[in-house]
Amino acid sequence: MMALSRGRVALIALGIVAILFVFVFPTRSYLDQRREVGAKQHDVNVLKEQNDKLSAEVNQLQTPAEIERMAREQFHMVYPGEQPFNVSPAATTTTTVPVAAP
Repeated sequence: MMALSRGRVALIALGIVAILFVFVFPTRSYLDQRREVGAKQHDVNVLKEQNDKLSAEVNQLQTPAEIERMAREQFHMVYPGEQPFNVSPAATTTTTVPVAAP
């Protein structure tokens, strides 16, 4: 009778292990994959947003007005007949106030 109960225990243990392999481990993997897919989808959305902003900037940089603005600002270019002026800020002067003796 002792051998029979060991056999039943072994069968029950084998059944539990089979249930773990069939249901629990794949479920954990599935949940981990769902979490990872959600994180990657967020990354894709951020990259799409950045791509849209960069595309808008590319379109803006290709307009004649923006090209002229950048040429004047960054390269100090002027049209023929124009005179460039460099306006510098005025020098700051410091004043000292005499301190009264106590």
